Amino acid sequence: MIEPFCSKFLSPTTKYRRFSILLAIQHTPDTSQHKIARMTHLSSSMVNNYMKVFQREGLIAVTGRTNRTQRYHLTAAGRTALMAASLAYSSEIIQLYGGAKRHLVDRLNRAYDDGVRKVALFGAADTAEVVFAAIKQTPMRVAGVVDSDPGKQGRLFNGLVIEAPEALAGRALDAVIITSFGRQQEIYECAERLLNNETKVLRLSNL
Repeated sequence: MIEPFCSKFLSPTTKYRRFSILLAIQHTPDTSQHKIARMTHLSSSMVNNYMKVFQREGLIAVTGRTNRTQRYHLTAAGRTALMAASLAYSSEIIQLYGGAKRHLVDRLNRAYDDGVRKVALFGAADTAEVVFAAIKQTPMRVAGVVDSDPGKQGRLFNGLVIEAPEALAGRALDAVIITSFGRQQEIYECAERLLNNETKVLRLSNL
């Protein structure tokens, strides 16, 4: 399931809210408006208004006679509308991903010009995937990936085995790039303790 997210930079549009609610209904049949509101990060009153619109448009069917027993299901027209919205949403996300990657490539190339050639990534999550894809379009080389989560250690990440942070000690690197937006200060301090003074520790914000 694609999960709509709360964004601090992209204002939710009517199309986005409609998509969120239809997606919640498809993902959790026999659900209540209150639960849909929680899943979509919308108010119950707003969800109620959209439900009325969807009923008029023939996108959902309602069963149950009371608020406690009412449940909502997508009709054939609702499934068609959801598919169209999903494709449009995915297209926009891909364009945003492409823009973010191009921005990263530009900043990484500037870091390369400043002498950063061989790097390790600290944090093996979604952000690291974007950074790794951007690095592949630069002359830089990723020499390792580390993560503090024991559950990730030993797994493959784009052909590299994810290691514990301690693997950075003694490694000949120009820089370690923090590829996580959470716990950045903690990660920064951990990397600083493990690395020699010649290896830079870079946050994405100061590349």
